[in-house]
Amino acid sequence: MTERMIQIFATGGTIAGVAGSAIRRDYRPGQIGIDQFLGDIAKLDLPACLTGRQFANIGSEDMTPAIWAALHRAAMEAMADDSCQGIIITHGTDTAEETAFLLDQTLPTHKPVVVVGAMRAADAVGSDGLRNFANGVRVASDPEAAGRGTVLVMSDEIHAARDARKARTEGVQAFRGYPRGAIGHVTPGSLEWFGPAWRLGENARLAFHESMPEVAILHAFAGMGRDTVARALSGGAQGLVLAGFGQGNAPGIIREEMAEAAARGVLVVRSSRVDEGLVDREPEDARHGFIAARALGPAKARILLQLLLANDVRDLGEVQAAFDRR
Repeated sequence: MTERMIQIFATGGTIAGVAGSAIRRDYRPGQIGIDQFLGDIAKLDLPACLTGRQFANIGSEDMTPAIWAALHRAAMEAMADDSCQGIIITHGTDTAEETAFLLDQTLPTHKPVVVVGAMRAADAVGSDGLRNFANGVRVASDPEAAGRGTVLVMSDEIHAARDARKARTEGVQAFRGYPRGAIGHVTPGSLEWFGPAWRLGENARLAFHESMPEVAILHAFAGMGRDTVARALSGGAQGLVLAGFGQGNAPGIIREEMAEAAARGVLVVRSSRVDEGLVDREPEDARHGFIAARALGPAKARILLQLLLANDVRDLGEVQAAFDRR
């Protein structure tokens, strides 16, 4: 493989975490800085020229819009830099799918953007961080990775950002892709794509905004009271995502309240609290002014709705089309 220049954007997470013992269950994320990390990576003798920048050193539960803004600015600079062939973002796994999806929607696709993390601290027995990173370098160095949007690489699998979701609390195979599953298989010495790139030459789908409108997530539960919708919207949210039962369902009184909110101009998206499955449009959606989240879970549905609102996309047909496309 020809050596290619890859920019590394480090944000911390378990991949930069230490426990102080190879067998301790608890650990401290975001302890290893980019210079030390690149020093460890140099020992692998990967066929790529790596340069790094530290954007944060946190557990990804503490990811913020300000860090997202910094990452997006740097990624756009890298996209315009002819000497850079790809971008890798090291990230905690708790919110990796959200960061990946946000960048997937707001970056052009002509260079690979790869998010990598780890489920075990760097000093743990069986740590997966260096292997995941080496796999990320393999993907980011491959010209065929372009045109697939942002991808997440974990446990020898490549997942499209739109599909990737953390499905397990522990174990190295913590991520799944839905509805497509993995789009490729990678090891430090091999790479196989399961299909052609589907976004070749595509510009950013939506413009990035450092300040985005508030969108609330309402988690469905048995015995919900009518006032739960009002409480969810009490902070002035312009959008509401229902993490509903099954195929985006909710008690009748909650549907009534959501329909009233939609009539007042609040964009309402029905998603599901279930791990996998489509939330398709149903006959009542047109009457109530609801949007079906399709394959997006609540967290990603919130990000997409924020981006649409920030870009002044409010027509229900256009909003639904954004949720429909892969």
